[in-house]
Amino acid sequence: MALQITDLVKRYPTGTEALRGVSLDIAEGEFFGLLGPNGAGKSTLIHCTTGLAQPTSGSIRVFGHDAIHDYEQARLAVGLAPQDLNLDWFLTVEESLDYHGGYFGMPRRERRERAKELLEVFSLTEKRDDRTRTLSGGMKRRLILARALMHRPRLLILDEPTAGVDVELRLELWHYVQRINAEGTTILLTTHYLEEAEQLCDRIAFINHGDIVAQGTSADLAAEYGVSSLEDAYLELVGRKELSRAHVGADAA
Repeated sequence: MALQITDLVKRYPTGTEALRGVSLDIAEGEFFGLLGPNGAGKSTLIHCTTGLAQPTSGSIRVFGHDAIHDYEQARLAVGLAPQDLNLDWFLTVEESLDYHGGYFGMPRRERRERAKELLEVFSLTEKRDDRTRTLSGGMKRRLILARALMHRPRLLILDEPTAGVDVELRLELWHYVQRINAEGTTILLTTHYLEEAEQLCDRIAFINHGDIVAQGTSADLAAEYGVSSLEDAYLELVGRKELSRAHVGADAA
């Protein structure tokens, strides 16, 4: 199992319970989607998995390694492309990749070769000596994903990877992540674009108010909510079924 989360609870000192006993299994090689409204617990789950937050209780195993008590081994297996553009504005594009590779213990020569490969893949070669702060939004997104892949993680976590990018770059990223998934990388994706989840993911879980409320294929989720599409199932989840396109069409008629 690539990721095994069992009875995960995260309670903040304020009393807010961001995760309320979440259990989730993601198989090796799977492309898994996590969908839910803002504040549902998606980012907290990712932060606990990557050591950015300490869970209150429960367990997380990454390829069998305990992510809480055997943090180093678990973290080596994970690449995280966060929602926030958390780049060091004083580093160049190439330095950003090199520094990340060094953090994960990659030897200098391997870092150089891997950085060159990723710069090419993400059309960043011409920008290699540019400071990250000078990049366009789309270029920053490319660099965030390249950095996450630098140490060849077995599990790639993509937190809203295409937020605010143009259609061309979104499709480019889709093709790339589909390719690395086909090559064996397990992927966990959070997104607000339902067509993205539908197109890319083998299975999808809905999270709401810190609970996993449903999971399965797009067709499974539509059937569970008694609707015809993933989008309508999601609207049922968030209590906004009046926004369904089926209704919009009927209203127009």
